[in-house]
Amino acid sequence: MTKERLRVAFQGEPGAYSEEALLSLLPEAVPHPCRTFREAFRAVDAGAVDAALVPVENSFAGSINETYDLLREHTLEVLAQIVHPINHCLLALPGTRLDDVRRVLSHPQALAQCVEFIEERGLEPVDAYDTAGSARLVRERGRPELAAIASARAASIYGLEVLVGGIQTGRANYTKFFLIASSQRASLVGSRLDPHRARGHLTSLIVTAPNVPGALYRVLGVFARRGINLRKLESRPSRDEPWAYVFFLDLEGEGTEPRIQEALRELQRMRALVKGLGSFPCYETGDLRGSP
Repeated sequence: MTKERLRVAFQGEPGAYSEEALLSLLPEAVPHPCRTFREAFRAVDAGAVDAALVPVENSFAGSINETYDLLREHTLEVLAQIVHPINHCLLALPGTRLDDVRRVLSHPQALAQCVEFIEERGLEPVDAYDTAGSARLVRERGRPELAAIASARAASIYGLEVLVGGIQTGRANYTKFFLIASSQRASLVGSRLDPHRARGHLTSLIVTAPNVPGALYRVLGVFARRGINLRKLESRPSRDEPWAYVFFLDLEGEGTEPRIQEALRELQRMRALVKGLGSFPCYETGDLRGSP
């Protein structure tokens, strides 16, 4: 019996890096483009899609704060992490010469990741809401002085040429994505993941520590004493109290491990507020090639 294909939201248009990562992780999924991250989260909440794949961090430009804020606002579960390589290309109309280009459109994150190339060529960066969307705009406007920073796949979708490939400042450029779903769809979506291809397991938490001296030190000690490695520690404003913060933590290991369960109980005794985002397998795009 043929399985029903999952509908998975992503931010951007066809050809976006988020869609590439999505199809690498879930090749049979039906991608559902959304204009904004908030729209993708709302689509999951409303049951319009089964899940969403959202970027959380780039190895060059850092964390994507809007995603972390939305993870705090919504009650959704992280089911997987995938690390996907980013290879930015300069795309233009067929027949365009590199010297013709004066302005370059792309998402602000992509522009930031290619800042050295942009400055060396003396190009004017122009913000667009999406990398693939910027490629579509270049095609629609039909002006040779305009170019886009997007993927080579976007060039083929929108009928553009790759003038220069690999223009990102950091050659080792990767983005981490979270696959998120509601509790009602989590089991369905999780069943489509291949655990044998996973590279380890993470448990992701949001921790609000008491606003007293040494609070963060004591929180971190809870994990250090048990030999739990932190893969990420990110602070964001609490929004409830000026100059107070919440912390996003990624722990190595599964949430069911006794040492992690013990750590969570100790945090509760310290009166820290803890919200679990999920305990999930981690994937890398290169390990998923040829997956069914």
